[in-house]
Amino acid sequence: MSLTTAAAQAPAYAPPVKAATPAAARRHDLAAFLRSRRERISPDQVGLPRTGRRRTPGLRREEVAQLAAVGVTWYTWLEQGRDIQVSAQVLDAVSRALLLDPSERAHLFTLAGADDPAPVVECPTVTPSVRLVLEQMAPYPAGVINARYAVLAYNAQYTGIVGDLDALPPEDRNLIWLAFTPSHFREVLVDHETERDLMVARFRAGMADHSAEPAWKALLARLLNASPDFAAAWQRHDVMRPGNGLKRFHVPGVGLLHCEYTNFWLGPRQGSRMIAYTPRDEQTRELMNRLPSRL
Repeated sequence: MSLTTAAAQAPAYAPPVKAATPAAARRHDLAAFLRSRRERISPDQVGLPRTGRRRTPGLRREEVAQLAAVGVTWYTWLEQGRDIQVSAQVLDAVSRALLLDPSERAHLFTLAGADDPAPVVECPTVTPSVRLVLEQMAPYPAGVINARYAVLAYNAQYTGIVGDLDALPPEDRNLIWLAFTPSHFREVLVDHETERDLMVARFRAGMADHSAEPAWKALLARLLNASPDFAAAWQRHDVMRPGNGLKRFHVPGVGLLHCEYTNFWLGPRQGSRMIAYTPRDEQTRELMNRLPSRL
């Protein structure tokens, strides 16, 4: 066989396909999210006249740009997933133009990799009777969390193991976030590596029922961006339903606590729940009296 024939039969060189980077994936998701929000809004909803025949549902790109007071070309690039710099002020204007609700707004800023200058503080409702039960649990730590580990209410003793939640921004008052970022909770949780894996498995199981909700998607994107350890655990695809178990906390000024934790569900579905930590031994029972007694 001649060299010419061999060369003709040899397969053409194909350069390796590069995997999408996390930033590129977020831009792709941002583009899809913006298109979906634009297409759901009619001109009437934002005070624009219906002019001409519309090939696609919802607003046109130039109409969103007009409402947000940004350039049409710039908004088009944003919706195409181009790698461009996006300011918080422009994102705020786009959020208002697209009539985004608080969860959607948070999702927009997360996908854009920007800090919201005016985050919307959600005020989850916990009934007075639940708060009374939390107080009556003293000296045992107890708190209420939802399915995505956001802390909704707690007694004073709970701050001994989780930290001063009032000093944190609302979006950081989340156990899985605290477990994977520098925090008092991560420092005192003795078996934190094992416990974190269990939390990820339960978070993944819970997300199966909430995968389309912006609040869940925003938290997932935030965790993936902040913690390689979370990203690695997430890729294992482990799942587990919430349950009762054991935990150990080494609290400065108090000592080593051996605790059992019990979930008390606050509704017919596995959503928000109260978690109470009770002592496994007499020494822990005595040490729990040293936990904070006032918020």
